[in-house]
Amino acid sequence: MFSLWLTCCLPWGTILLVLGEPAGGSQLSPENTVVWGPGLRADVVLPARYFYIQSVDAEGKRFTVSPGENAFQVKITAPEEQFTRVGVQTLDRKDGSFIVRYRMYASYKSLKIEVQTKDKHVAKSPYILKGPVYHENCDCPQEDGSAWLEEMSCPQVIPQIQRDLAQFPAVDPDKIAKEIPQRFGQRQSLCHYTIKDNKVYIKTHGEHVGFRIFMDAILLSLTRKVKMPDVEFFVNLGDWPLEKKKSSQNIHPIFSWCGSTDSKDIVMPTYDLTDSVLETMGRVSLDMMSVQANTGPPWEEKNITAIWRGRDSRKERLELVKISRKFPEIIDAAFTNFFFFQHDESLYGPIVKHISFFDFFKYKYQINIDGTVAAYRLPYLLAGNSVVLKQDSIYYEHFYNELEPWKHYIPFKNDLSDLLEKLQWAKDHDEEAKNIAKAGQEFARNNLMGDHIFCYYFKLFQDYATRQVNEPKIREGMEKVEQPSDDLFPCNCHRKKVKEEL
Repeated sequence: MFSLWLTCCLPWGTILLVLGEPAGGSQLSPENTVVWGPGLRADVVLPARYFYIQSVDAEGKRFTVSPGENAFQVKITAPEEQFTRVGVQTLDRKDGSFIVRYRMYASYKSLKIEVQTKDKHVAKSPYILKGPVYHENCDCPQEDGSAWLEEMSCPQVIPQIQRDLAQFPAVDPDKIAKEIPQRFGQRQSLCHYTIKDNKVYIKTHGEHVGFRIFMDAILLSLTRKVKMPDVEFFVNLGDWPLEKKKSSQNIHPIFSWCGSTDSKDIVMPTYDLTDSVLETMGRVSLDMMSVQANTGPPWEEKNITAIWRGRDSRKERLELVKISRKFPEIIDAAFTNFFFFQHDESLYGPIVKHISFFDFFKYKYQINIDGTVAAYRLPYLLAGNSVVLKQDSIYYEHFYNELEPWKHYIPFKNDLSDLLEKLQWAKDHDEEAKNIAKAGQEFARNNLMGDHIFCYYFKLFQDYATRQVNEPKIREGMEKVEQPSDDLFPCNCHRKKVKEEL
């Protein structure tokens, strides 16, 4: 668990843990060690802010193994306040680097971040974030979207967004407001959104619209951070993409969490990844930062059996479990639930208990196989320290097209006919497999963290908004999606004050 600082002039020693000796015999150098990341910038507002520490020795060489999980002590305070309500957690990535993440429960005029080792400040510590420094629930949007993109260090171009939107050079909000509900509204789960003057409005279509909570949450979070463009769009809450490439009707822009090679839906980060970003250090236990601190034993000590657990949501999963039962020394695959197919225990074995996701990383080989659509666990599998064997698939998440087979993962055929062969290759080429695992991990670290997800959403809506040929409207039947009202520590937005004074 993380610690919650409620500090009031307390002596340093009452809060800090005792330093463990660096591993490997190298001497940790406070001066040479490197500290960097978005959590050291006041204007990068995230649900859980984070920064990195890279251990470096006295000779300037980076540690490649952990110097000890308690090698660094981090203290975050608001110098001008009596109390600092900040949850802090230092996560050891076991490769010589650490993630420090913190979640603010109030906003402050400034923050002081101290990073120490053996009572010595590390790198340029203490870091002073000159505020205001806002917490996640503070409604204080940056008026200039371009400035926000620069503050967040967002990429100028995101290829998947360009690919998806190239199919829709012009979007008529009046037209899609009529035609999309007519085509899909009765038999699907759809949300019709309008963002107007940075307020979110919604009308739902279909019976099963509970998953709107994830879309509502990310839109509200974005509008608290940056002024969103006026935009009108439809979100598909179901698993499968809706707009088929071979459709006999005019195609319509539909936003979905999953894309496919035979559809034209506009993909977004999945609801699972979105929720994990919003609830990091909150109610979720699985997120991109937690995984990096729970990657299991070193590569050489991992179990050499391939691992898979899941439910029976695709026939290839049935085949995988049958292969596992035939070759249990090679693959450990089992079902945790049956829903889609009849459970024949003689073919598939007994249903087994769920295991902790972090226990997956005790195994060197991770099998990623589709469920109803793409298996949404892939971001987390990549972030671990195991090599991913990924099934060839027509389905993809928002980042799949930037992954390269044999660089970030080992591919195997959709029908699993070469899976055993690919596993044997990995065992025969252990160093190459280890490098593929490392490259996949680096991809996840550099592309799938919270700030990257916020960048993707904003760029998507910004680019889509430019294609609208007339003004988005708050349609009949739409209701306003309200911001959370249970914040114990409301903030004073400096931008609103300036606006009022002008």
